[in-house]
Amino acid sequence: MPNFGAIPFSDQRCRFVLWAPEKRGLSVVLCKNQDVVPMEMHWGLHVAESEAADGTRYVFRMPGGLEFPDPASRFQPDGVHGASAVVCTKNFEWTDGNFRAHSLPELVIYELHIGTFTAEGTFEAAISRLDALAELGITAIEVMPVAQFPGTRNWGYDGVFPFAAQNSYGGPAGLQRLVDAAHARKLSVILDVVYNHLGPEGNYFGQFGPYFTGRYSTPWGQAINFDDARSGPVRELFIQNALYWLEEFHIDGLRLDAVHGIFDFSAQHFLAELKERVHQLAERTGRTLHVIAESDLNDARLLHDPSHGGHGLDAQWSDDFHHALHTLLTRESSGYYRDFGTVTDLGVAMRDGWRYSGQYSQFRKRRHGNSPAGIARDRFVVFSQNHDQVGNRARGERLANLVDFESLKLAAGVTLLAPFVPLIFMGEEYGEEHPFQYFTSHGDTGLIEAVRRGRREEFASFGWAADEVPDPQDEETFMRSKLNSAEKDKEPHRSLLKLYEKLIAARKKFALAGNELNVEWDEKAAVLTLDYPTAGVAAMFHFGEESARCCMPQTATRATALLNSVDGEWRCTRNRSSEKRIHEQNFLLGRRSFVLFTPDWGQKK
Repeated sequence: MPNFGAIPFSDQRCRFVLWAPEKRGLSVVLCKNQDVVPMEMHWGLHVAESEAADGTRYVFRMPGGLEFPDPASRFQPDGVHGASAVVCTKNFEWTDGNFRAHSLPELVIYELHIGTFTAEGTFEAAISRLDALAELGITAIEVMPVAQFPGTRNWGYDGVFPFAAQNSYGGPAGLQRLVDAAHARKLSVILDVVYNHLGPEGNYFGQFGPYFTGRYSTPWGQAINFDDARSGPVRELFIQNALYWLEEFHIDGLRLDAVHGIFDFSAQHFLAELKERVHQLAERTGRTLHVIAESDLNDARLLHDPSHGGHGLDAQWSDDFHHALHTLLTRESSGYYRDFGTVTDLGVAMRDGWRYSGQYSQFRKRRHGNSPAGIARDRFVVFSQNHDQVGNRARGERLANLVDFESLKLAAGVTLLAPFVPLIFMGEEYGEEHPFQYFTSHGDTGLIEAVRRGRREEFASFGWAADEVPDPQDEETFMRSKLNSAEKDKEPHRSLLKLYEKLIAARKKFALAGNELNVEWDEKAAVLTLDYPTAGVAAMFHFGEESARCCMPQTATRATALLNSVDGEWRCTRNRSSEKRIHEQNFLLGRRSFVLFTPDWGQKK
C-alpha cells in the first residue's frame, strides 16, 4: 500500500494519496493558483500526481465543492482548519550518523511538554535546555504529543493530524532540529503518540471514510477502526504514522498513549502488528527502537512475546508503582488511591512490576490485572510524577506542593534506585513548584464548555470541588504551567538537583535496571529494602515519621553508606546523621529518608 498523504518524489513533483472508499470524483486543489488536479481511484485509494514543490498548499475537493485539508497532512501551517502543505522531510541535513540509541536498561527518561518546557514553548527553545539534561545524567527525552492540535496550547492528546508536527511549536523542521540536537548530546528521543482516538475539533477523517467505528467508545472520542469493516487501510495508516516518525525524524522510540483505549479483536492485534513492523525497521536499519505502552490494565500480554499470546511490546508504564509511592508520601486515599497506602503495596510493585495481578480492587469493585511473572524489570517504566498524575489533579499540584523536602528526596531515591526504567517529569529534579494544569485553546464554543464541564465532573471521585478546577481555556492556566527553571539555582532546589544527579550516576555505575534483586519490607517499621547481591549494593527506604534503627540486608553488612538523605549535604531539616558504617548489623534511618549502601566505598570495619 502506498504512503498516505502528499509524498514528494522529486524537487518539483508530488504524489497525493487519499483513502476514501465511498467517495468518487475527488480532486487535489493547489491553493496558490487554484489548479485542480483530478484524482484516479483504485480500490478505495484516490491518487494524483502534480507539480508541487516543498511548501505548496493544497486541499482535497469533493464533487459538491466542499474542500478539506489532508487527514495525512505533513504540515498545517495555518492550523487545523487551514490548507495542508507539502513537506520534503528528506531535505533535512542530519548530523547524527554516529548516534546509537540507548537500550532499555540504559534509559533514564525525562518527560517534557514543548509548550511549557521553556518560556518560548518551541522545539528550537527546547534545544537550549538539552545540555543541562545531559549533565544531569538523562539519557532520553520523552516529548508529549506534537501532532497538530487546535489552537496554540494543548497537552497534545487532542491532535487531529497524526503526521503533522504542531505549527506553533515550529513544525516538522523544528522537530527534526530538536532530535538532531538531542542526538548530538547523546540523548535518545521518545515521542508520545495517540492511536486510541483523535480530537474533536479539526478532525476531518470522517469526511473521507470509515476511519472510526461505532462498535466501541472511548472517554475521549470515537474509537479508531482497527477491526471493523474496511479497517485494513486504517491500520496501515497508523502503522505508517509510527514508521514516519521513526524514519523521517530519527525518533528512537514511541510511547503509545492509553493502549487500553485501542480496541481490536482481530486475530493479530494492532499493537502486535505495529511492533512487528517497527522490529522490521530496526532490523533493516540496525537501529535500537522502542515501543512503550501506557496502560492501566496490568495486562502482561502487552509484554509477552507473540509466540506466548502477547503483543511483544518493549516496555510499559506501571501506574501501580506511582500510586503505591504517592499514597505513602501524601496519605491520600480517594479515587484510585484507595487501593494503596501500605509499604506492602510498594514492596509488591517493586518485586513484581505492579501491585494488582488478579486481586480484588476496591476502586474498580472487581478483580484487576494478571501476573507479570517472568518479565524482566527493565521492561517497566516507573515514576513518582508524570503529566497525568500531576495534571489530572484538580489544581495540577506537583509533589513539591504536597509533601515536605524530606519526602521529595525519598521519592527520588525510591524511583531512581529501583530496578526499573525511571521517568522524571520536567522540573521534578529541582522541585518545580509551578503547577502543571490542563489547558486548551479550542475555537468551538460548544466544545469549550463541554471540556469545562467534563473536567469538573471528572474529579468527583477524588472529592475535589468544582471551584478548584481552573478553566482549561483560560490562557493564564497555560502560563501558570510553564516551568520556572530559575528555581534550580536556589536552595533547597539546588540540593535536590544535586541529589538527582548523584542518584542517576549511582544507578548507572551499579547497573541497577533489570539487575538481580531481593525485595523485603517491614510494614510495622515502615521500611522497604532493596538488596542487589550481584551489584554489591543495597538501599533502605523509611516512610515513618520518626527515626528508627533497622536490621540490614546481607549485602549491606559491614558496608559504607554511600548516600544518606538525612546528611547535612542534602539540607536535612531534622534528624541529621553522620553515621556512615553499620553497627551491630543495623543502621539508624531518619524520618522519611533513604540510605544507599555499597561495600566498595570507604574502609570496612
